[in-house]
This record gives sequence, structure tokens and C-alpha cells, in this order.
Amino acid sequence: MAKPTITFVCTECGGESLRWAGQCPHCRAWNTLQEFQVRKATKAARPKAVQPARAVALTEMAVDDAPRLRLAWGELNRVLGGGIVGGSLVLFGGEPGVGKSTLLMHAAAQVARVGKVLYVSGEESGQQVRMRAQRLDAMEPGILVLAENDLETICEAIQSERPHLAIIDSIQTVTDAGLEGSAGSVTQVRESAARLMRLAKEIGVPVFLVGHVTKDGSIAGPRVLEHIVDTVLYLEGDRRQELRLLRATKNRFGSAEEIGVFAMGERGLEEVPDPSAALLATAGPAAPGTVIVAALEGTRPLLVEVQSLVNNNEHAMVRRVANGIDVNRVHMILAILEKRVNMRFAQSDVFVSVAGGIRITEPAADLGLALSIVSNERNRPMPDGLIVIGELGLSGEVRRVGHLDRRLQEAARHGLTRALIPAGSRAGRPAGLEVVEVRSVAEAVSAAFPSPIQSGLFIKETRFTVS
Repeated sequence: MAKPTITFVCTECGGESLRWAGQCPHCRAWNTLQEFQVRKATKAARPKAVQPARAVALTEMAVDDAPRLRLAWGELNRVLGGGIVGGSLVLFGGEPGVGKSTLLMHAAAQVARVGKVLYVSGEESGQQVRMRAQRLDAMEPGILVLAENDLETICEAIQSERPHLAIIDSIQTVTDAGLEGSAGSVTQVRESAARLMRLAKEIGVPVFLVGHVTKDGSIAGPRVLEHIVDTVLYLEGDRRQELRLLRATKNRFGSAEEIGVFAMGERGLEEVPDPSAALLATAGPAAPGTVIVAALEGTRPLLVEVQSLVNNNEHAMVRRVANGIDVNRVHMILAILEKRVNMRFAQSDVFVSVAGGIRITEPAADLGLALSIVSNERNRPMPDGLIVIGELGLSGEVRRVGHLDRRLQEAARHGLTRALIPAGSRAGRPAGLEVVEVRSVAEAVSAAFPSPIQSGLFIKETRFTVS
């Protein structure tokens, strides 16, 4: 029997070290090294290949034309890159109770209509899985349930059944008897995922893994787990809200920026094929501080409502709170408004929120956020049917953004009538949408909040006097 080798693995970057230290020598993170004990296989235990491997020219490589396994939900196919790829290893992450098991049960029912699915439950019994399937109307005879935690038993079941899809719920409950450590430890999670990856590639069975999420929002276990798998998907959303977002952060078979939108109802999750309509349906009447922006998620434009609240604070300590937008971005936009529009926020609390639980990461919403803050500060609502698109520079200029054509077409499709965009953009002008180009944030404020003379309120009175 080979002697065990003890190393220390960083839970953040997956780097290995022979000795424990307070700081990881690879990523410089503190208190992240954990003991990792494995047994090295002897040469006799290694399988001997029948033919030695040889290098093959790239042009001579055989192309696998096997189609993807497409699901009934287009939102899932979009995030997966077009469907389930045979032999792929997909990691699903999310907070407890957000709906990971519910989503996978829906996916299992869709695959079971054309093939066989092996659902391995390490946290619940078979009766509990059946109760969930009944509640979700997912009672399909093609779903095989295995309540097991042992890795060897799970691998044997996958090899014998050869299902169209294998679901492991969850990877933190799987244990290998040949390794040290309890379930969920660095040793067990890392080696179990690596073993399932090798098995998936050898027999061509796609495997879905469920991963728990820590307090800081990352998947529990070593960060190297995300490097092992082919695709990493995060299910986001507040349990008190209806919408759920399935976001791809890594995908070897498609775009890593796509999202799928789902709605949680009484009978489980349902896909939302038109997220912009769902997000705008929850928007209230025009009020100061609300503005509609067009955020691009992957290849899909989303119309999102951004809200802000500016409140005078007589105390010395002011607050800056952002939900759905990076708070550092809010600080930058406030500084631009103070310098370029002559506004003051030194004694004001500023609260910013994105409706529907959407998280905006691209700078194309900068101009909309700035106008939202100006609208609340002046207590004047934005004009009806207005959409704002543009990135702000530190000098106050409005910069162009990518894929402006898609954003404007999405705005026109949902009945918006006016758009503020950066000057010099060569995007098309959809029918029914008035496009106003602005070069600076000051011009955008003047266009969104015209003075009474500019808006024509006194034109009628002047003509009456002349006549």
C-alpha cells in the first residue's frame, strides 16, 4: 500500500504547499490553507494502455457531430450554450433555498421524456425526492433515484445504467472511503469531482453537480473545483421575490456571459422567455428617481428599472447603499455630478437599487443612474417612455457602448418612444423611437429635464399676448 502524502491546499486558488502557512504563497490569501491527504497510486495499480498515445495533426482530428441534448426550456439551453453536451461536467451553485434542486428536477423531467436520468441524492431520502417530483409535476418513469453518498457506489451506478444525464445533489455530501477527511472537506470535494470528471469523459455521460455556497457567495470547497468542471452556473435571486437568474460564469461550450430568467411559482420554476416584459411589468408609475436602462447580458438586452433615493442628512455620517450596482460605481457617478453639473451630495444619503433583483455590471447604465439621481434630487420624474443608454467618463463625456442596435430595438419593441444615447453612434433608428444624442452629462440633464421655456409651456401664453 502506498504511503499517504500530506500537502496543504488553498481553498481560494487551489494552489498546493508542502507546509502550512498563514498566507497562501500563490494568491497571498490569509488563513486559506487546509490539510490535504491523498494516497499515491503505485505503478502496478495504474491501467496499462493497449496502444501508446501519439500526437495527431489538428486538421486530421475527427469531428464529433453528435448533437447536443436540447431541453424543453430555451432559457436553460441558452445558458448551457445550446443544450447539454455529452461527457460534460456542470456545476450548479446557489444559496440554500434559492431553487437549485427544483431547477434540476425540472431538467431531469425534460430529459427523462427522451431518455434515462440518474438522480443521486446525498442529502434527502428517496421519498423526499418523490414528494418534490410530485409537487413539480415531474413524475417520469425515466428518472432513477439513488440515495447514496459513497463515491464508488455512485460511479458504479453511472457505469451500469449509462443514463442520458446524471445529477449529483450535492458534491459536498459525496465521500470516498479511500481518502481522509469528512464529507465536504477539501480532500473529498476535490478528488470526488476529479473522479466524476474522468468518468464523464470516458463514457460520455453528462454529470450535473450541485454545490453549496458560502457566506461570501462563492461555492464551498476549494476554488480548484471550478477549474475542474466544464461549466459553472449560479442560480441567483431573493427567496422573497419571484424572479430567479441562472448566470453562467464559466462555459467551455458557449458564452460565459449568458443568463436565464425563471419565475418561482406554486408549481416550481417556470421559464421567462421575455425578461424585459416581466421586469417592466413590475415597474410602478413614473416617479422621481426612476429610469429605464438597457443592460446587455451576453447576447440579450434587458430593459431594467434603476431607482435612486437622495435624502438630506443632518448628521456627520452619510450613507451610500447600492443594491444590484457596484457601490464604487455610485461613488464615481456622484463625483462626476458634483464636478460637472454643480450638484452637492456631501450632506445627503444616496440609495440605489435595481428592480427585480438584476445585477448590472456593465458601464452602459452610468448615464441612466446619473439621471436617476438628478431626478430624485430635483424631485422631477423622468419623461414617460424614455430610455437612457451611455457610459460616463470622468470628464463628464458620454461614451459610446456596444451593441446599441439591439438595445434600441428592444426598447422600441416594448413601446418606449424616446432614447438618450451617446453622440456619434451609428446605430439604426427603429420606427417609433425618437433618438436624442448627447455629448456630456450636462447635455443629458438638459434633454431629460428641459426648462419650462424649452418644453413649450409658455409658448401658448406668449402667442395669446401677441394676438
